[in-house]
Amino acid sequence: MVERAGRLGVGTVGAGRVGAVLAAALGGAGHALTGITAVSEASRDRAEAMLPGVPVLTTPEVVRRSELVLLAVPPAELPGLVEGLAATGDWQPGQLVLHTAAEYGTGVLDPARRAGAIPLAVHPVMSFTGTSIDLARLSGAWFAVTAPAPVLPIAQALVVEMGGEPFVVDETARPAYAEAIDTAVSFSTAIVDQASGILGGLGIARPGAVLAPLVRSAVENALSRHDEGASELPGPDSPDRLDEADGPFGGGW
Repeated sequence: MVERAGRLGVGTVGAGRVGAVLAAALGGAGHALTGITAVSEASRDRAEAMLPGVPVLTTPEVVRRSELVLLAVPPAELPGLVEGLAATGDWQPGQLVLHTAAEYGTGVLDPARRAGAIPLAVHPVMSFTGTSIDLARLSGAWFAVTAPAPVLPIAQALVVEMGGEPFVVDETARPAYAEAIDTAVSFSTAIVDQASGILGGLGIARPGAVLAPLVRSAVENALSRHDEGASELPGPDSPDRLDEADGPFGGGW
C-alpha cells in the first residue's frame, strides 16, 4: 500500500474544468504532478495555464508514472476507461485510483482493484470554472467520499489537503446522491435563465446582475432552513449518514 506519510506522484486523466483544478490543488499541497492528459485545444490551454511545466502525456503514460491516478473524465466514459486500462495491464498494485463522478462509488473501479489498485471515489460539491478562481473556492467546499473502510482515511486526507471537507456517502447511495446534485444544479440554472430572459425581454440591461443579490439571498435562506440544528454533516459512524467534455461539475466533464 502507498505510504501516506510521504508525497505522492499524481497523474491526472482529463484536463477538463475539474481535473485541472484538483490537480493544481494537490500540487499546491506538495504532491508531485507526474503528468496530465489533454486532447482538445481547450484542455491543452487549460493544462498550460493551471499546471505550467506538467507534461501532457497519453493516458497509459500517466497511469504508469503515477502513485495516485486522478480520473476526471465524463461519467459515461469512466467504466470503459477503467476496463480498458485493466485489459492493457496498466494498473499497478498499491496504486491509488480516484475518480470524481458523482453517480459512481468504487464499484466502477473494480477492474483496477482486481489488478491490486486502491479504489477511491471523491466528488467535489461545487461548480467549476476551470480557472484559478476555483482553487480559492475549494477552501471549505464539501466532498462526497466513498471508499473501502480500511482506506477511507486516505480519501478523507486527500480532500483535506485540497482544502475541502469530506463527508461519507455509502456505495449504494451514490445514485441518489448524484440525483440530488443534478436536481440542485438543473433547477437553479433553469430558474435563473428563465427569470433573466423575462427581465431581458422587458429591456432591462444586465438582468443577471439585477437578479444576483435576490437569488443569492433566496438560496442562502433556503439552505439555512435545511442546516439548522446540524453542526456538521453526518460522518462515517453516524446512523443518519447517506448510507469534462469540459462541463462545469464534478466528474471532470
